[in-house]
Amino acid sequence: MLARINKNYVPAYWDDFFNNSFFNQLNSTTCNGSRPAVNVSEDDKSYTIEVAAPGIARKAFNLEIENDVLTISTEKRESKSEQKQNFLRREFNYQTFKRSFQLPETIDQEQIRATHETGILTLTLPMKEEVVQKAPRQIEVQ
Repeated sequence: MLARINKNYVPAYWDDFFNNSFFNQLNSTTCNGSRPAVNVSEDDKSYTIEVAAPGIARKAFNLEIENDVLTISTEKRESKSEQKQNFLRREFNYQTFKRSFQLPETIDQEQIRATHETGILTLTLPMKEEVVQKAPRQIEVQ
């Protein structure tokens, strides 16, 4: 016969364990640091994606399209060493993130452009010419 677990005891135990302030602090710092804020907007001719990525150099970004999915990723590694008379201090920092966006059929993937300025990566995704709504025109009846 299998031993029975007191269901009232186990969830409370795990809840207390993961609600510990150490885990809350760990989750808040790792989640916020690894997923930058993203704004997506649309106008008549294109979509714009803005990624807030302060401190990340333009060359660190990797932009890739595969099977109509645009993936934005980056990796940043830093290390510092300090040697004093009787101690050695080494610190390192490693940041990475990856965001993917399913592209609609209306996007002209060959014309996507990216710029980087003051910590903001901006991607412009133009719509295909046949999708862009043209201004209405009058047809004269003859």
